[in-house]
Amino acid sequence: MMFVEEPTIQSFEATLVSGKPLALAIRENVKRRVLLMDRTPGLATILVGDNAASHTYIKLKGAAAKEAGIHFEKQFYPANATTAELIQAVQALNAREDIHGILVQFPLPEQDEDAIVAAIHPDKDVDGFHPANRARRAEGAPSLVPPVMLGVMHLLRATEQSLRGRIAVVISNSPIFAEPMLVLLKQEGVTAAYRSPEALDVFKTIGDADVVIVAVGRAGFITKEMIKAGAMVVDIGANSVNGKVCGDVCPSVREKASYVTPVPGGVGPLTVAYLIQNVVQAYEMQHSHHSMIRSESSCGVLSS
Repeated sequence: MMFVEEPTIQSFEATLVSGKPLALAIRENVKRRVLLMDRTPGLATILVGDNAASHTYIKLKGAAAKEAGIHFEKQFYPANATTAELIQAVQALNAREDIHGILVQFPLPEQDEDAIVAAIHPDKDVDGFHPANRARRAEGAPSLVPPVMLGVMHLLRATEQSLRGRIAVVISNSPIFAEPMLVLLKQEGVTAAYRSPEALDVFKTIGDADVVIVAVGRAGFITKEMIKAGAMVVDIGANSVNGKVCGDVCPSVREKASYVTPVPGGVGPLTVAYLIQNVVQAYEMQHSHHSMIRSESSCGVLSS
């Protein structure tokens, strides 16, 4: 009699990678750095309109900044504020020596986001999307990196899995949003691609990927059937469904993935933590630049 061995069916129960303890460690480190500074770093935020999620995010960022000893202020504008008014507000903050980081909370109701971002001084662009910072990253030069992307990379490293040689896809509505993520992934030896959720080959690309990073603002967009068994899935989405916050990844994905980031509690806490770290980095960049100018001036290199 011949016995046929039944094929082994590989099953997964994804490990949830929480961002909360990782974020706490970063925030404590920032607090220690601020205590050693000669002056208090300052963060100014611009909030436009009545989007409930945006108001919540600003509240969380303000609380984190204050806890770290960073001066925080919020400027609120109505939804019908013009692009010119917001650019003027940004330029006024650029000129203030007590403000080292500027954050405009997106999405905006109807204003020109690109023009407003371009108005921020690159050294105060703590969200990291200014064209000058994007150009610096492309050249491999030091720059302020978007906090959300730093958070994603921290979560991937927290799995303690090697990323080198892996295939990753970033699903986003904006190639500009995805660009810094692709840069960071490629620095880790990952073959990374961007796809719009509307791309014809988006589902095939997701199915081939070892790492799936999604930020499209559609609850449950990524389903179990789309992903490769054992994939690492990072959920940047934040959606409100029946009064509850959920991500872009369907809960059933946990039955097939190896690692999944939860929403809430995954990328979000780390984004806030890296934002205040960026404020400190921006302060140090500006302080170093001013010190260099004073030094050169005293040596006769620059004239007043």
